Amino acid sequence: MRKATEHLLVAWSWCSSLFLVGAVLSIVGFLFYKGWPVLNRQLIFGQTQILDALLLQQPVFDGLLPAIAGTLLLVITAVGMALPVGLATGIYLAEYSRGRVKGIVTLLFEILAGIPSIVVGLFGFSLSLFLHKYLSRAIYPSLLIAALSLSFLVLPYLIRSTQTALESLPRHIRIIAPALGASRLQNILRVLIPGALNGIVSGVILSIGRCAEDTAVIMLTGAVAMAGVPRSLLAKFEALPFYIYYISSQYMDQQELLNGYGAAIILLVLCTVLFALSMVIRAVMRKTMVGRF
Repeated sequence: MRKATEHLLVAWSWCSSLFLVGAVLSIVGFLFYKGWPVLNRQLIFGQTQILDALLLQQPVFDGLLPAIAGTLLLVITAVGMALPVGLATGIYLAEYSRGRVKGIVTLLFEILAGIPSIVVGLFGFSLSLFLHKYLSRAIYPSLLIAALSLSFLVLPYLIRSTQTALESLPRHIRIIAPALGASRLQNILRVLIPGALNGIVSGVILSIGRCAEDTAVIMLTGAVAMAGVPRSLLAKFEALPFYIYYISSQYMDQQELLNGYGAAIILLVLCTVLFALSMVIRAVMRKTMVGRF
C-alpha cells in the first residue's frame, strides 16, 4: 500500500510537471507564432537610424526603444532600492529576531505581500501629489515614484526568500565558523550568505519579473504612451507592460496588435537577460566570498 501511494505521488508529480512545462511552452510558442514576423529593426527603432537612436540624437516616436529603456531603468531602480532593505530585513528575521518581535514583523510583511498592486499604485500616485504640493512643484508622477512603489511591491519577495534561505541552512554550516573563532557578523557575511545565495537570487529573480510585468502600478505613477527615453528619474517614461496593455485594448488595426505580440516577446527576452545577469552576479559573488574566507 505504501509503495503504491509513493508511485501514485511520483506519477502525479510527473504529470503536474509536464502540464506546467506544456502550458509555458504553449504560451511562449503562441507569442512567437504571432509576434515573430514583426520582430525587426523597425519595431524597435521605427524610422530613426539605429546609431542616432542609441546615442539619443533623434527621438524614436514609432518604435519600442523608449519602452525598452524605460523598462530597464524601472526594473534596475526598483530592485536596487528594494534589495538592500530586503536583504537586511531577511537577515535580521533569520539571525537576530526572536519571539514576539519576529512574529509581529513577519505578520506586517505578510500583510504587505497581500496588498493588491493597484493599491500600491494609488499610494505612489498619492505620494507624488503630496510631494508636488508640499515639497516641490517640479515633482510629478515619474520614474522615481514608480520605482519606489514597485520596490514596496517586491520587498516581501526579497525578505521571505532571504529569511527562508538562511533558516534552511544545515546546523553544521552554522557552527563551523564560530567554532574556529569567527564573529557572528563574519559568519553571516562569509559563510551563511554564500551558502544561501541560491535562495536569495531566486527572490531577486522573482522581484525582477514582478517589476518588469506590473502594469497597474506604473499606470498611476508615471508611464505614458509617448514619453520618449527618460532623461532623469523625475521624468515620465514608457514601459513595455504599459505598451502591451495599451495596444491590446486600443489597437486600430491588425498590425498594431501584432506589434503588441512583438513587444511581449521583447519583454520576455529582456527578463531572460536580467535573470541570466543575476545568475552571473551570484556566481561571481560566491567565488569572491568563498575566496575571502
